[in-house]
Amino acid sequence: MRLPLFAAVLVLSAKAVSAAPSYGPELEGFDYPYPVKRHAFASQGQDLSMAFMDVTPERPNGRTVVLLHGKNFCAATWGDTAGVLARAGYRVLALDQVGFCKSTKPVGYQFSFQQLATNTHGLLAALGIGQATIVGHSMGGMLAARYALMFPGSVERLVMVDPLGLEDWQAKGVPYQTIDAAYAAERKTSAASIKAYQLKFYYDGQWKPEYDRWVDMQAGLYAGPGAERVAWNQAQTSDMVFTQPVVHELDRLRVPTVLMVGDKDRTAPGANRAAPDLAATLGRYDKLGPEVAARIEGARLVTFEGLGHSPQVEAPDRFHEALLRELAVR
Repeated sequence: MRLPLFAAVLVLSAKAVSAAPSYGPELEGFDYPYPVKRHAFASQGQDLSMAFMDVTPERPNGRTVVLLHGKNFCAATWGDTAGVLARAGYRVLALDQVGFCKSTKPVGYQFSFQQLATNTHGLLAALGIGQATIVGHSMGGMLAARYALMFPGSVERLVMVDPLGLEDWQAKGVPYQTIDAAYAAERKTSAASIKAYQLKFYYDGQWKPEYDRWVDMQAGLYAGPGAERVAWNQAQTSDMVFTQPVVHELDRLRVPTVLMVGDKDRTAPGANRAAPDLAATLGRYDKLGPEVAARIEGARLVTFEGLGHSPQVEAPDRFHEALLRELAVR
């Protein structure tokens, strides 16, 4: 008997769960493609540290690109992109936001996109970078938009790659989930559940072995000694994503903007809590992309046919060709 796709993933992933890696609370044990540096700063009464990679080109073109990760991703996920950009002459910064990956997992932190944008701006200021192209993927796309709204003079170009928040899920009727309930769900996260979710929403049911590294990266945090803090920060940031939509403000953007979407992307946080008829309408990036791009003055829309939520992972050559082309537009 042939199992349904979702069930098959759970069965095939069962062995991976028992062998899941265990990483430290700041992703100790997971190697990044470039040396990791740290930006120490104080925020909300705490001493914090943001991890980042700073990739310098052999032949600089004088421009800097800042790469912002998604909620289920890390700066390491941008490794190939950072290399491509550096070879093209760009200085590249790939950051881990506070609460994620190799950065501090704070206690009692009030997460907001405004706070994370301020943290990011502080890092760039400390490095003496006055203006940069901001590229954000998934949750990082929401953050990139907020950054451009808050610090437009510091943004040479805004690139949002399959950003979350192209629709307001709460306004559409998706029920709210408390942070406590989200935390309980996060504590059940495993390599199997991560893989099943990504297969369904990110890759249109098509899995490649190279995706396993990113499942291990995320699962290793949940399996490590900092699991409780990791899960709590993830619950807090899930609340941030759900309750702080930026879509209603995108028409205020006044920086050159590129929106990139995979037409197979169906990502919609909270859709599992919605009624089936509503859930079926959410996360339709094939429709959301053109709708949102039309609202942003002068925005350029790039649609990746046949790709899902992570084009830089799923089809890196296609993605990098398009990204380099868009960055060259003046």
